This record gives sequence, structure tokens and C-alpha cells, in this order.
Amino acid sequence: MNKHIKIFSGSQIFVNRLSQLLNEIEVPYLVKDNKEAGRVAGFGTLGNSVDVFIYESDLEKAQSTIDDFKHQIEAGK
Repeated sequence: MNKHIKIFSGSQIFVNRLSQLLNEIEVPYLVKDNKEAGRVAGFGTLGNSVDVFIYESDLEKAQSTIDDFKHQIEAGK
């Protein structure tokens, strides 16, 4: 059984870009939007509330894409 691992937590805009990159290299992913889930349930959340998960078995395939993506974010700050 494959285990999901969190590879990123951030804003929806960054998550959309990372999702696009993962699609390009054909790595399945799961997006968990804690902010939206909290809003629907009547709770509030702070900070980076959108998480991206991939299968642990896909980490090696996706690692360079994830690293490049995080480097682009840091360079943009």
C-alpha cells in the first residue's frame, strides 16, 4: 500500500502551479485545502492552509521538480 507524503504547504496559487508541474511529469497528487474545509465547517484558519501530497513511491521521480519549484518561490521573494 502506498503512503502519501506532504511535499508542499502554501497558498492556492502556488499549489496550482505545483499541480501543473506534477501533471507534466505524470505524478499523481492529492490537494488538501484546510482553509476551505475550515470555512465550510464554520472554523477559520491562518497561514498556508493548502497542502500537496504525493505517493512516497513517486518521490524520487518528482524530487527535482519539487526542488526547482521551491527554488523559484524562494528566488521570487
